[in-house]
Amino acid sequence: MELWGRMLWPLLSGPGRRGGIRGWAFSSWQPHPPLAGLSSATELVNHWTRVFEKKGVPEARESSEYIVAHVLGAKTFQSLRPALRTQHLTSQQLQYIQELSSRRLQRMPVQYILGEWDFQGLSLKMVPPVFIPRPETEELVEWVLEEVAQRSHAVGSPGSPLILEVGCGSGAISLSLLSQLPQSRVIAVDKGEAAISLTRENAQRLWLQDRIWIIHLDVTSEGSWTHLPWGPVDLVVSNPPYVFHQDMEQLAPEIHSYEDPVALDGGEEGMDVITHILALAPRLLKDCGSIFLEVDPRHPELVSSWLQSQPELYLNLVAVRKDFCGRPRFLHIRRSGP
Repeated sequence: MELWGRMLWPLLSGPGRRGGIRGWAFSSWQPHPPLAGLSSATELVNHWTRVFEKKGVPEARESSEYIVAHVLGAKTFQSLRPALRTQHLTSQQLQYIQELSSRRLQRMPVQYILGEWDFQGLSLKMVPPVFIPRPETEELVEWVLEEVAQRSHAVGSPGSPLILEVGCGSGAISLSLLSQLPQSRVIAVDKGEAAISLTRENAQRLWLQDRIWIIHLDVTSEGSWTHLPWGPVDLVVSNPPYVFHQDMEQLAPEIHSYEDPVALDGGEEGMDVITHILALAPRLLKDCGSIFLEVDPRHPELVSSWLQSQPELYLNLVAVRKDFCGRPRFLHIRRSGP
């Protein structure tokens, strides 16, 4: 069976890296003898590309390039000045590269190895097992921004929506929206304590903590929503767990071994959390408020059928958008009743 989205997600795609030899990635570093005869960045990239290929590590060259560039303080290998690619590396730099490369051989995602990753132009800290934001989720953010801009233009005032994100993970969606909608406010909830802690840290790193309320909350737990700090919201945004349970065993080792399965497993048809969000919509949304979801390509039809069976929710699936691979990936659902 073909798997979509998170399963086929290219682990190293996206806007690139920033940083140097710092962060959690070196917290357990132990010295290794430098590789004999290898002294330049280009030589190291070529060497580890061959090693990764031999060991069956996906995207071998991209992995080695990101690791070497990170140790040299660059975002990408291509951004290194030509002189830096050929000059001799220090013994410490060689040791760091070997340490990080050994983690990649254990199929640890590069995002966790480097300890940070870019999303919508923001550099976010990444810590296992908190879910790593995928490139297609940037398209979800862009769609929400388009919708906010259209609504603002229609009413003739700047966009200042109150947004609820369900399942904030690293905070990628919430913080991207806050950074591009200066008058917005966000409530970010997640059932994982590690995710709540990481979202809070990323918000502080980006100086966005004053406009975000981060709450440890399980969307499937009845009664917990009575404690939300603000009233009905304009928008609900979520990249919920949507993997069909039977597909979980087919996840790549990078995902299966390192990321929290709770952030992936959506139940038998991948709809468990999705239906909870939709069922809560009358209590969460203002009239004419919207829900934006990232889903499995099999879900638009399933969600449409489910909504038709729940007319009392007054929710309508108004648009489906495809991701950059041409798969139906995003849903816009609008509340239109009491």
